[in-house]
Amino acid sequence: IHEAQEEERWAMLVTFVPHPKMVIHPERRPFYLLTTIEEKIKLLEEMGIDSIILIPFTLHYAETTAEAFIKEVLWKNLQIRKIFIGHDYRFGKDKAGNKDLLAIYGKKLGFDVVVIDAFSVGDTVISSTHIRKAILKGAVKQAALLLGRPYNVSGTVIEGKRRGSAMGFPTANIKPHKELLPARGVYAAIVNLEGERRQAVLNLGLNPTFGDVEISLEVHLMDFSGDIYGKHMEVQFIDRIREEQTFPGPEELSFQIKKDTDKARAILKPYF
Repeated sequence: IHEAQEEERWAMLVTFVPHPKMVIHPERRPFYLLTTIEEKIKLLEEMGIDSIILIPFTLHYAETTAEAFIKEVLWKNLQIRKIFIGHDYRFGKDKAGNKDLLAIYGKKLGFDVVVIDAFSVGDTVISSTHIRKAILKGAVKQAALLLGRPYNVSGTVIEGKRRGSAMGFPTANIKPHKELLPARGVYAAIVNLEGERRQAVLNLGLNPTFGDVEISLEVHLMDFSGDIYGKHMEVQFIDRIREEQTFPGPEELSFQIKKDTDKARAILKPYF
């Protein structure tokens, strides 16, 4: 982005929608995406990207050769002067294209190719696979280190069973827009609601104390009261407090929620 600004050119990102693997391997479900396309666009805009090219990906488009993609899309249509790619980037039909092929055409056509090496945190090479695995096992703090930000889930607040209110801890039930959810348990979280950041403790699971059979995401906003049904809420997972547990009854559960809330406050204090 800085180089583009210095040369008075556009910093542009090219991506495909939907994700190519979702088209080529429709049998692989669930397909865990770290970001929705709307989230991706928002993050890129915040970084300062000038333009985002969303190429519709179909089985027909998957037949595009690497050479055709370079000549028709990158050179003829986008007129690139420099392209940045990951160290393991492959493209085109049968993944025939790579950094070497781009470098060959770059010399022919007149654009530079910059290969970005893998990044590591400690001994862990950052990859979407490692991040997904961390999220699925509930290690959201580790996932945030690899992702560069807390993992987030957005959704609409829907009608719940109002059990939390009866115990003194009203919750907002969220219908998530993503399939990728952390392991069941209780988490300290930050909620973005109508432009405001709020501290929260949430439960993701089956509510075994009450014998529920469907997974629910229930968020208790600390120091908040108000009607938020139907509103959009973003939840950022900061740290896991404990695994899901079964309690003898509501009284014991209420006592534990109080402890969870106190622990969440301590975890979230540096963020506010």
